[in-house]
Amino acid sequence: MKKQQSGFQSGNIILISLIHHLHDVYSSFLAPIRPLLIEKFEISLAMASLWDLFQRLPWLLNPLIGIIAERTAARYFVIITPAITSVTMSLLGVAPTYGIVSILLFVMGLSGALFHVPSPVMVKKLSGNLTGKGMSFYMFGGEMARTIGPLVITGAVTLWGLEGTWKLIPFGLVASLILYFRFRKIKISSDFRKDETSIGFWLTFKKLLPFFTILIGITFFRAIMKSGLTAFLPTYYFTEQGESLWFSNSALAIFQLAGAAGTFVSGTISDKFGRKKSLIVIAAITPVLMFLFISVQGFMTFPFLILLGFFIFAPTPVLLALVQDVGMEKPVFANSIYMTISFITSSLAVVLAGILGDWIGLASTYKLSAFIALGAIPFVLMLKTDTKREQS
Repeated sequence: MKKQQSGFQSGNIILISLIHHLHDVYSSFLAPIRPLLIEKFEISLAMASLWDLFQRLPWLLNPLIGIIAERTAARYFVIITPAITSVTMSLLGVAPTYGIVSILLFVMGLSGALFHVPSPVMVKKLSGNLTGKGMSFYMFGGEMARTIGPLVITGAVTLWGLEGTWKLIPFGLVASLILYFRFRKIKISSDFRKDETSIGFWLTFKKLLPFFTILIGITFFRAIMKSGLTAFLPTYYFTEQGESLWFSNSALAIFQLAGAAGTFVSGTISDKFGRKKSLIVIAAITPVLMFLFISVQGFMTFPFLILLGFFIFAPTPVLLALVQDVGMEKPVFANSIYMTISFITSSLAVVLAGILGDWIGLASTYKLSAFIALGAIPFVLMLKTDTKREQS
């Protein structure tokens, strides 16, 4: 068994990636139907952007979830969350008020937190010395979900109308049932406990605080650009460019597909060439691509949108691998801190993007976000070493 776990367990990695894919198909429903919900409730972009904040508020509990996952049967977090997420997100179309939509998204956010905190650590333990490659597989599943999700929900709205999206619920329920029979005997948390040392959670946090401060800088300065696109790209095409809903959501699907490709290769590249070098290249190229994307219209935006998607999502598996590289004593807890940083910055960023979109328009907001994203470069340079897992 030890010999098996010293290498890259591709079968188990693919399985976890498929689970990630299924969960995130449902969690990606908000952005594609946001234009319809805006019309239904007659609200502003700023009000609509608050939904993303409600969805992400539970991520403030990530450190607590990480501590619980270190000590309990974390496998059940992974098993039950696809069912919870499928129910809440499929009910968005039938929600009668803005407040009900907000509650559904809050519950979904809690479900997402319970899934995403322990699962990357599972990936690390199954990846051997190829943590970056394992994270690429894991994130590829998630990004492919955000490619397929917009098409699924758009197809559902086309077939059944906005209030018929509840018919998608059974697929998530069946998935959790299948996961129960597949994972109920795999004691994930017992593996975590075997790796624990005498160092406590607070000492772990203090030890990693300088590193987390750098991560805050990297994620904060890139957040408006990334969150603004993922949350409002269909709205940008639909309202400011006058494109159809299918065109707008197809653009989002293409963007996410390119992001899936970026996440699939970037982790493996960082295994070979180093985390820091990979992040420097990504941080420098992405703002340029944003400027090029916003300078054209219609189908001409697609080549730049594809490149932009590739590079804007590429840092995620690299950062996940980097967190696992430095947080060896408490891997789940370390990942929970990173996820908290990531989702707080993205929550604030999407609200700010919505406010700016109402004030100066989404096109100008995207241009401004490209300037702001350049601020991530100095923080990448502050990383002490070009961390790269040694091959054995």
